[in-house]
Amino acid sequence: MNRIFRFLTRPVAVSLLTLGVLLGASSCATTSRVGVTADFDHSVNFRAYKTWAWYPKQTVDTEGGPAKGYESFLDKRIRTAVEQQLAQKGLTYSEKNPDLYVAYSARVEDKQRATGSPYGPFGYPYYSYGWYNRGFNQGVVDYKAGTVILDFVDVQRKELAWRGQGQAQVDQQTISEAEVQRIVTSILGNYPPGAEQARR
Repeated sequence: MNRIFRFLTRPVAVSLLTLGVLLGASSCATTSRVGVTADFDHSVNFRAYKTWAWYPKQTVDTEGGPAKGYESFLDKRIRTAVEQQLAQKGLTYSEKNPDLYVAYSARVEDKQRATGSPYGPFGYPYYSYGWYNRGFNQGVVDYKAGTVILDFVDVQRKELAWRGQGQAQVDQQTISEAEVQRIVTSILGNYPPGAEQARR
């Protein structure tokens, strides 16, 4: 017990434990973070929209579901997530004279992310000849990025009113149910735009 206590009180041990916690936290943050962007027509009063329906000319998703006459898993997941989120926002689904049409597109892409560290394999800073920042251990990490785009179209004006996009790292070539829920929830967290933004 005393040996463990003495080890934990050493600066090196504290540094290693801190580094382990930080790396674990950053790993979780990287895989769970959703990058979200949104844009909208600043002349629109979004509070006036009460009803919505799926865009009747919905494009084929990445798995080809609608074109084959049945829903793919991805199509069903996205539709379910959107319907749940919009219901929570007080929008009612109605195919008769809706205020908004909602369309989506989704894809999974193979991407690469550069990594670098100023430390050598043994934990010591490594520098190349005369250049303090040139000798980093650099590498490339392959990963899959799932992207979902939601478009809200004003039915009366037949114009795009709002667009939200979310992208996150995913585990497979399709976007799982949990990942779809996370991405769609993050996107629609920006809808409707704030009153102060809509007046700009």
